Amino acid sequence: MFAALDTELVGLISVADKLRSDAREVVTKLRSSMSRVTMLSGDNRRTVEGVAGSVGLDSFEAEIRPDQKQVIVESYRKAGFKVAMVGDGINDAPALAAADVGVAIGSGTDVAVETADVVLVRPELSTLVKMFEVARSTLRIIKQNLFWAFFYNIAAIPLAAGLFYPLFGWTLSPTIAAAAMAFSSVFVVTNSLRLNRLELG
Repeated sequence: MFAALDTELVGLISVADKLRSDAREVVTKLRSSMSRVTMLSGDNRRTVEGVAGSVGLDSFEAEIRPDQKQVIVESYRKAGFKVAMVGDGINDAPALAAADVGVAIGSGTDVAVETADVVLVRPELSTLVKMFEVARSTLRIIKQNLFWAFFYNIAAIPLAAGLFYPLFGWTLSPTIAAAAMAFSSVFVVTNSLRLNRLELG
């Protein structure tokens, strides 16, 4: 902005958005675990380029409308990417709805919060990294539980049904079978409770 006095230029005022203190660290962590991290913004290209450089992003789109954000998100999905969109404003709502997972910052607008699949209550960007850590750990434990249940039932059900008795003389009493099923349930629940040990800060 220029300052003038009686049509004479007397000063120049520079204004810039203040970046969140943890922005660069969060972007670095996201880039290490994801194939692509891109910033979509309606601001002018020079501003967006400066912000992208400050946080370590080499991919960004500037001067785009809300509907263009949605189109870009949809294009990533059509290309085979699983897309998570993070936003906090009304302009982000269409893209949040179009993404595989829409993530809204809790301090954002009501429209963004209502459109998103996940709402981060705390305003710190670091909670975004923790959200992905929880999601990965949850998926890993689900796969472990499914594998255990499948393997356990494949082995135990034929034994309990007496299918091995003619060949090997193996059998399983109803009492032991019931106890074995209870043990399987206890294992699955105990394995799932490991999520409580995650360090979320």
